[in-house]
Amino acid sequence: MKKTIGIIGAGMIAKTIAAHLGKAGYSVTLSNSRDAESLKDVVATLGEGVKAATAVEAAKLDIVMLALPWKSLAALPSMTDWKGKHVIDATNHFLTYQPDFKLADLGDKTSSEIVQSYIDGAKIVKTFNTLSYKIVEKDPHEGNGRRVLFLSGDYADVKNESMEIIKSIGFAPIDLGSLATGGRLQQAGGNLAGINLIQI
Repeated sequence: MKKTIGIIGAGMIAKTIAAHLGKAGYSVTLSNSRDAESLKDVVATLGEGVKAATAVEAAKLDIVMLALPWKSLAALPSMTDWKGKHVIDATNHFLTYQPDFKLADLGDKTSSEIVQSYIDGAKIVKTFNTLSYKIVEKDPHEGNGRRVLFLSGDYADVKNESMEIIKSIGFAPIDLGSLATGGRLQQAGGNLAGINLIQI
């Protein structure tokens, strides 16, 4: 039986991934900073297998995907006991969006290491953050290949689990190593951010 996936955040990338996951047979719960009713019309467009709930409810599921604004990270600690929780981090450290896309100052840490500080004890994998939703929403199969999604993390079990999820929705995962190394390459402003590759 496939694990349940809760998504905290309901922006374009969250909705796009939710649709892919639902199509692949996962039970997906989408949430925002308000309530399930505010997402009723949204989930109706995402297909079977996707429902709405509160962020607290989404945080209690088997796997939690973070796709919320950077400024909203402070809300995470109180949502659940994060110890041992498998977390997919799709956040980017944007303080503003169009037209300037200002990035937060991370000091010497990666964005996912900062996220880790808000969800103490969680086991994080960074993925789903490098490509625009306009690219991700397309069929991941292109020509004779599959679109690449990068991932990085410090826990082999959660990375393997995430790679299986990525494969199951039609993409090709490429492991970049640790959060400190790979996370720096794939986060906003990193060398691999926005790079759209097809694995043949």
